Amino acid sequence: RADAMRAWGADPALGRSLVEGLRDAFTVVAFDYENHVLANPKPRTLTPDNIARDLLAVADAAGADRFAYYGYSWLALSGLQLALRTDRLSALVMGGFPPLGGPYAEMLRVTVATHEMALAGPSRETAGKASESSWTGEGEPDWSSVEMTMSPDQTRQFVTLYEELRGFDDLAAQARITCPRLCFAGSADDIEYGERWGGVRVGIASAIAGRRAEIEALGWDVTVLD
Repeated sequence: RADAMRAWGADPALGRSLVEGLRDAFTVVAFDYENHVLANPKPRTLTPDNIARDLLAVADAAGADRFAYYGYSWLALSGLQLALRTDRLSALVMGGFPPLGGPYAEMLRVTVATHEMALAGPSRETAGKASESSWTGEGEPDWSSVEMTMSPDQTRQFVTLYEELRGFDDLAAQARITCPRLCFAGSADDIEYGERWGGVRVGIASAIAGRRAEIEALGWDVTVLD
């Protein structure tokens, strides 16, 4: 599994590295919320309100009245929603999802397509096999070669999330975020999804880099990593 993560450009030791890098100066509470919702799907209830309640429940359990929050991808999006629902944040860090001009409509199309594939079930050729890709680490990953292995309930919950965020105005929301805040992304972090996945382009880096001055003017620190 670790080798597969590295092949897709992920660092399986990232969480541990963050904990070890921060724990000399901070109390670090690390929790695998993504795997939690995959193991305990919330097909109709994975909403921004409920996610915020879950995150605050973790903070309560840790005895953290005031706390900084960091999340990556949809967990970064969740942090933005959390910041709109509590005054307990001392800082917010969003990785891999833009705080302004977020691809909400595009991700709804991707998650709907993913759910439809889950409902259809695995193809005859891939039934019983683990998800894998023919990508070897050269060039861009080939999304057309990735097979769906998640269940309908697992995929439906992300449709629910992006349905709830349909029409969300992230520009209007900025005035309600008052804590120090940072967003970052890799400079090539834009994903081209093939027709199977809705045929959309999800721009993360382009959204951040293209509106960097505007984002910074709204109070964000912005970092684009090579």
